[in-house]
Amino acid sequence: FPRGLKNVKDPERYRYDFSFSGLKTAVARYVESLEGRGEPLPLEDIAASFSEAVNDVLTRKALDAAAHHGSDTLVIGGGFSANSRLRELARERATAYGITVRIPPIRYCTDNGAMIAALGSACVRAGVVPSSLDFANDSGMDLSLAHV
Repeated sequence: FPRGLKNVKDPERYRYDFSFSGLKTAVARYVESLEGRGEPLPLEDIAASFSEAVNDVLTRKALDAAAHHGSDTLVIGGGFSANSRLRELARERATAYGITVRIPPIRYCTDNGAMIAALGSACVRAGVVPSSLDFANDSGMDLSLAHV
């Protein structure tokens, strides 16, 4: 499957950006083509190929950014860091860069949703009145705007 944002107009400006919309489209078209021919879907192969494409882009761009900015350490955290292939690929590639990769034990690699819930809990305990259920959400809101 493809790796996104390889042919951008200003590669220096966008060198660390990534987009998976083209990857998702490629997977959808591949599945549609197999279904259209009545062929069985190799779900495990599709999932592994999708995962490899994502892990490839994430590790390559993260390590490129760390090296570009003179960092000798890359810390990887959050829910996706529990992915064993991502861990393996990051450590393998980091050796070539001379960068140390730090990844917490899997039990600490929780989804960011847990962190948002913890922030909400802290806000409620601090006396912040929760929003009503019909409030307009803002998925792009900067968490630094929250004060507890």
